Amino acid sequence: MLENPRSPRARAVAKLAKRSARQETGCYLLEGPQAVREALRFAPGAVEELYATPTAMERHGDVHDSARDAGVEVLFATEAVIEAMADTVTPQGVVAVARQAPTSVRDVFAASPRLVAICEEVRDPGNLGTIIRAADAAGVDAVVLTGRTVDPYNPKVVRATTGSLFHVPVAVGAELPATVERARSAGLRVIAADVGGGDFLDHRALLAEPTAWLFGNEARGLDEASLALADASLRLPIYGAAESLNLATAASVCLYESAFAQRAAH
Repeated sequence: MLENPRSPRARAVAKLAKRSARQETGCYLLEGPQAVREALRFAPGAVEELYATPTAMERHGDVHDSARDAGVEVLFATEAVIEAMADTVTPQGVVAVARQAPTSVRDVFAASPRLVAICEEVRDPGNLGTIIRAADAAGVDAVVLTGRTVDPYNPKVVRATTGSLFHVPVAVGAELPATVERARSAGLRVIAADVGGGDFLDHRALLAEPTAWLFGNEARGLDEASLALADASLRLPIYGAAESLNLATAASVCLYESAFAQRAAH
């Protein structure tokens, strides 16, 4: 039983909340039974360490069973130790350390995808996590992060994906022009989501084609150079009095509309 919240082991886990530690170790922090459950199911080889309170393991016996089946030892710890390791204010008693496993941009487009989400300078962790989750739900083939988009292994991003980080390939470190070029070479039409674009409803036929959606920064959207790379720009209509849509909400609608159109066409 780990009892000292100031022990070197507890401190090392807690440091993974910082990007510098994640870059140095190649690992990241998983919190909560749902995230750990999905990691053990879809990427068991990525889980390097698993810590839990005895109470949490009693409550989530399936996580304990999955860890045993994956050959991952559960290290029991006190609530104080788990709180010291976790990034959340009220952790759920389960924390893990996992190895980062991003997909390469080359592999994304070599797999002949029909629907891809490209995020250019998305800075809010909650937004990115929600986009990854929505992409997973809509059956998107991959998510590509370009420019200065937030680290997908940021603890807030990981929590917001609710396990979808292990279901959909995520590529990082790409530059937008090269990504767009690869998308076109793979036969995808690049469509930018932009408030100055054409009316969504007037161009719905586009959505049945293989598509790479391009989403920009929450506050500034896409700059002129980025918009110029796209084949088309579309905006979602707003019928009520709302000034705008949250980026993650807009991205979810765009991805689902493409998923609907592609499935209807095929």
